[in-house]
Amino acid sequence: MTAPVSAPKKLFIKTYGCQMNVYDSERMAEAMGANGYVTTDRAEDADMILLNTCHIREKAAEKVYSELGRLRPLKEANPDLKIGIAGCVAQAEGAEILRRAPVVDLVVGPQTYHRLPEMEAAARAGARPVDTDFPEEDKFERLPKGPRASRGPTAFLTVQEGCDKFCAFCVVPYTRGAEVSRPVERLLREARDLVERGVRELTLLGQNVNGYHGLGPDGTVWSLARLVRELAGIEGLWRIRYTTSHPNDMSDDLIAAHGEIDKLMPYLHLPVQSGSDKVLKAMNRKHKAEDYLRLIERLRAVRPDLALSGDFIVGFPGETEADFEETLSLVRAVGYHSAFTFKYSARPGTPAAERPVLPDAVMDARLHRLQALIAQQQRAAQVAMVGREVGVLIEKPGRMAGQMVGKSDHLHAVHVAECGAKPGDLIRVRITGSAANSLAGRTL
Repeated sequence: MTAPVSAPKKLFIKTYGCQMNVYDSERMAEAMGANGYVTTDRAEDADMILLNTCHIREKAAEKVYSELGRLRPLKEANPDLKIGIAGCVAQAEGAEILRRAPVVDLVVGPQTYHRLPEMEAAARAGARPVDTDFPEEDKFERLPKGPRASRGPTAFLTVQEGCDKFCAFCVVPYTRGAEVSRPVERLLREARDLVERGVRELTLLGQNVNGYHGLGPDGTVWSLARLVRELAGIEGLWRIRYTTSHPNDMSDDLIAAHGEIDKLMPYLHLPVQSGSDKVLKAMNRKHKAEDYLRLIERLRAVRPDLALSGDFIVGFPGETEADFEETLSLVRAVGYHSAFTFKYSARPGTPAAERPVLPDAVMDARLHRLQALIAQQQRAAQVAMVGREVGVLIEKPGRMAGQMVGKSDHLHAVHVAECGAKPGDLIRVRITGSAANSLAGRTL
């Protein structure tokens, strides 16, 4: 008589923050998949819950504790449920999380999640492990190998982690550590594996991705541009993007790549943070507004249709109305397709955290003015697409019958009616209309 097959354990992951956290959550799911877990979309059904946290936004830690309060009834109803905190809040708070939140069973930082299966086993044995080390071993190589599931048409690929820039407002150097670039051969192997599983577009990730300096198979250090050129040779990979970049690391070969590599999409996220040289210096950005504007000119010289997005912080300590006006002037000069805009909030442990903050009313008013200008530019950029022919990589069905949704070369969401395409198809579309945050099109 055969023994009954036990049902697989279920893992629920809630991901906060950046694309790198999305990538990390996928890797954690694969690691736990090799340990007998399958993912679920319902926390109520889970045997283990992971909160993969981000420390960039305001009151990030408090939001995690609030979420733990909402999860407490699930733990009370199911004492065998294990709850873990991962990511940058885990790195920053460490064992303090266990003290403040008795419902938490384990804490794992972003550099040690390859040890998650062992930590889960320890938690089930009654321990409450914490691992926020910065180990020398490559976590990507140490991850347990799960089944090779098929993938959607787009995927992230982390090529670089950490940052050495130490901007005065940023916690990344403290939560993710110093800049580390993954070796070229490992990236090519992972990219080919993703393509074999159905991926057609790769977005290369890094906290400072254009600072990539990985060891190549020839024993030399490769730049991001050289890596992109090698990835472009993979058959079946149709599109390449990368994010997030620092203006100081936009090298000559990477600028040239935007005009020479067809698979490198005409979209670039290039944060500037402020248009005021005084504020940029206080932020420790190590570039001036004019440097950024000249860089944009060089990029558009090789790729005139390049769509640009950026990051802006308003109300940084010491910012005056004149400083803010310089930011608005820079935005008008560049013309963004989109941007992420935030009012300044202090991060404990960063140099700017001890500086006097501006009144909330002042920051709110400036943020609204900046957002209005960005929204105006976004609308203008989308309207300018009407009538143009673009490539659209289909990702999923739309809400309307027969409708499919995908991303254009310039990363616009495009709804295509009655196109007969399926996810993973790359089709040519003429843009017929512009809505608030998307475009409409029809196949040619």
